[in-house]
Amino acid sequence: MDIFDRLESDVRSYCRSWPVVFDKARGSHVYDESGRPYLDFFAGAGSLNYGHNHPELKTHLIDYLTRDSIVHSLDAYSAAKRDFLETFGEVLLGPRGLDYKVQFPGPAGNNAVEAALKLARKYTGRETVISFTNGFHGMTLGALAVTGNSMKRGGAGVPLSHAATMPFDKYMDGRTPDFLWLRSLLEDSGSGLDKPAAVIVETVQGEGGINVASAEWLRGLESLCKEYDMLLIVDDIQMGCGRTGPFFSFEHAGIVPDIVTVSKSISGYGLPLALTLFKRDLDVWEPGEHNGTFRGFSPAFVTGKAALDLFWRDDELQRSTLAKGALIEERLTAIAAEFADEGAHVRGRGMARGLAFDQGSTAKALAKEAFRRGLLLETSGPEDEVAKLLPALTTTEEELEEGLEIIADAARAAVKIALPA
Repeated sequence: MDIFDRLESDVRSYCRSWPVVFDKARGSHVYDESGRPYLDFFAGAGSLNYGHNHPELKTHLIDYLTRDSIVHSLDAYSAAKRDFLETFGEVLLGPRGLDYKVQFPGPAGNNAVEAALKLARKYTGRETVISFTNGFHGMTLGALAVTGNSMKRGGAGVPLSHAATMPFDKYMDGRTPDFLWLRSLLEDSGSGLDKPAAVIVETVQGEGGINVASAEWLRGLESLCKEYDMLLIVDDIQMGCGRTGPFFSFEHAGIVPDIVTVSKSISGYGLPLALTLFKRDLDVWEPGEHNGTFRGFSPAFVTGKAALDLFWRDDELQRSTLAKGALIEERLTAIAAEFADEGAHVRGRGMARGLAFDQGSTAKALAKEAFRRGLLLETSGPEDEVAKLLPALTTTEEELEEGLEIIADAARAAVKIALPA
């Protein structure tokens, strides 16, 4: 470990929770250098929805590289990009009636968010963007301005402006708000709220604590945006690519966002790729106006196309994800009942689930105990009070049962640790 302490910045974080050196990975398992397996309920923070080193995707990637196919091409035309776009339109956009243009803004989710915010401001000529309590949209300055976490915001070192925060669904005592507060601010010329360019929202807040927006609330938000001429941006970076069941997490609500950000699992293999999707009439960019060196990584196009072909030409994965999500919910509910005195309860949708406690120390102790038992998971929420489960969508039911049993044992150990002496 000396090389990491000596040369790598102290900003590193996940390695502090998992103090081993990982070496190999396959499916839902990763292995440290000694060969010890760890069941992965983290999946690269949602970047590995199809598991580690999926053999069919790997074959496409290796074939592409061994042919000396182009790897880096800026935003020049390439066969890999053409094939990805054709498949993306045929498999995803067409069947859903989504007439979106596709922008490749850079390699990561924050690039997609920055492009979305920039485009919304350019199109509307306005500056303010509405975001929501406990939202998370990235670590660059524009994305941080619409992020709720105070620790992450504090790292900016400069004022984070041109954003206003409103309560997320059920934020107020578990009730679904009717947007009365936001509507009042929009209508009152003395409210101090400049007319917004856009609203940005996650349908399920991952980093914020697995907080689920109801379909009713999302439809109400879309209606409000139309009424007040604001663009609706859905950040689907972590909850898209099938994490909640359908490919896009907003599909169940029957809404059509103006702009959608997609990243993480869109490459299918954990390779860097991000998309900003927007309605055709919003494409007001001038050529080169939003630029970047890594705007289309060809190997990611190859594995991304292969993943769409393999998993999204029918509804088998969606049905499997919903069934596995129900299994996870059932098992977590039983665990939560065992720890009702600690305020344990279950959150989530599809295969994005959380076991929440009154005290963040309990969830953090649970994650630590799970690691000791060979399971990787993280915590989320403003006080790290939620043990967060993001297993690969391809995780088998047997692996899910194994991991959930580990979580039950880890919860029992964690509660004992957290109890006062």
